[in-house]
Order: sequence, then structure tokens, then C-alpha cells
Amino acid sequence: MTPIQVIWFLLVGVLLTVYAILDGFDLGVGFWHLFTKKDKERRAMLNAIGPVWDGNEVWLVTGGGAIFAAFPHVYATVFSGFYLPLMLILFALIFRAVSIEFRSQSDSKRWRNGWDIGFALGSILPALLFGVAVGNIMNGIPLDASKTFTGNFFTLLNPYALLIGLSGLAMFMTHGAIYITLKIEGDLAKRAKKWADISWDIYLALFILASVVTIFFKPQLMSNYKAVLVLWIFPLLTLGMIIALAIFNKKDKPGKAFLASSLSIVGMCATVAAAIFPNLVPALSNPALSLTIANSASSPLTQWVMLIIAIIGMPFVFGYTIWIYRIFRGKVNMETDLHY
Repeated sequence: MTPIQVIWFLLVGVLLTVYAILDGFDLGVGFWHLFTKKDKERRAMLNAIGPVWDGNEVWLVTGGGAIFAAFPHVYATVFSGFYLPLMLILFALIFRAVSIEFRSQSDSKRWRNGWDIGFALGSILPALLFGVAVGNIMNGIPLDASKTFTGNFFTLLNPYALLIGLSGLAMFMTHGAIYITLKIEGDLAKRAKKWADISWDIYLALFILASVVTIFFKPQLMSNYKAVLVLWIFPLLTLGMIIALAIFNKKDKPGKAFLASSLSIVGMCATVAAAIFPNLVPALSNPALSLTIANSASSPLTQWVMLIIAIIGMPFVFGYTIWIYRIFRGKVNMETDLHY
């Protein structure tokens, strides 16, 4: 294990965490999209994410590209072993994008309802399956001596992975509801505040349940925490931010609630990273077969060149993202802004 390998482990984690924060809220908005029947309110929810949703997904592409360049063996194993769920995620994201674009092409109520359902399903399915994928990485997957996945689609639908998947879905539901309260005014914002309260209960309960199951039934995930006690700051940060977001939501402070929700996602991702390090893809039956940051890495030259490219290019991506959010800051006006 070399410093450059550790750096790329951290960089990939940062890219995927930023994606979870940014695309997490618009996936969450998609979940709540069908909880209102008024066309004007559904249009307002789409307008709230309209300027940023496609830019948010850039971070997923960047994270996938970073894995391909820095840890090609991980890319090969995960993208082949998780082929079906990843294809389901891809098709869902595509159909979601098409739904956003096509919804307003006709005034037909049936037409719009159909695309609204497509948008909701295209949001819920990735939100759930991303969590299931993380749950399988935490749990470990069956690998043979050639680092090839030996299971099938139903292997991935194990109870622990489904628990983590539902936890991730609840996290995005809460994140999306808070975003609606932050970006939309009027009665819809008030209802979104209640949605956030409901999903927060589920989020907290599943976080506690997943933590208890992990501590008592997944000892391989606790070894780093036992060896380096300071790592406990990550799950404690997550719990603290989950509690904080509920407090801010009740006090009608959506900006602070959204920040706390974002930090809870940071804490969640850091908690997972600290648990699996230095593994990237733990093997289920034989830890010696696991893909680590050392045995799955590309050459040092490749990683150093990629780091230089990242240092040059990433400020532009961050700068563009900040600029877009600054340009489109403020609330969606239910009377004047319902166009797209």
C-alpha cells in the first residue's frame, strides 16, 4: 500500500460522496413527486431541480471514471458482477431524464401522469439499488481466485444489503423533502416539511438498526474501529447530523436542515469507507481474495498522471457546480416560474 493508492481511495470517496449529496436530493424529490396530485405543484418540484439535476449526475460519471483509471480490477469485478442491477440503475436514470424532458410536451393529463410515474420510478429505483450495492460491498461478495464474482443477481439481494438499501432510500427521501422546503414556497413547502418528519423517523430507525446489526453480526467491519478509536467520530457525526436536521426542520430553518442532511450523508459515506479500508471489494468467504487498494490499483505512473489531471480539472468542475447553484439560488415562485 502506497501513499498514492491511499490518495485515490480518498478521492474516489469524495467524488461518490458529492454525488450522493447532490443527486441524492433530486432522487428524493422524485420519490415525493407522486404525493401531490396538482399539476402546478408537480411542475414546481421539477423546476426546483431542473437547472441542476443533469449536472449532479456528472459526479457519478466522474466517480466511475476515477475507479476505472485508479482501480481497474475493482471496475472490472464490480461492473461485471453487478451487471444487472447497474443496468437497471442506468435505464432508470435514462427513463427519468426522458420523463423530465417529455412531460411538458403535451397538455394531456394521461400523458403527464404517465411521465410523472416514470420520473418517480426512475428516482426510487436508483436510490434503492445504490444502497443495495453499498450493502453488498460492506457485506462482502463471493469472489474466486481470479477475483471474479461467482454469485448471481439474487446473491446481491441478501437481507443485510437490502437493509442498507432501504436506509439509503430513507436518507434520500429525507434529503429530498428538505430540499423541497428549501426551494419551494407555500402549501407544498409545508407538506414537504411533514414529509421530512415522516421520512426522518424511518431514516433514524433504519440507521440505528443497521448500526446494531453491523456491530453485532459483521465483525469484519468493526476491526478498524476497534484498532483506531478516533474513527468513531464518523458514525457519531452521522447520528448527530440526523438529529440536527430534524431539529432545524421543526424550527423552520430549511437551509440549516439541508446542511445537516448533507453532513449526515458525508458522515455515512465516511463511516462506510472507514469500515472497509483498505479493502475496496471485500470477499465474502475468504478475506485473502478481497480486492484492496494495493492489489487492484493501476500502475503508480497511471495514478500520478491521473492525480495531476484531477488537480487541474476538478477545480473547474467544483467552480461550475458552485456557479450554477449560485445562479439558480432562491425559491421557485408558484405563480411565475412554472415553465421549463
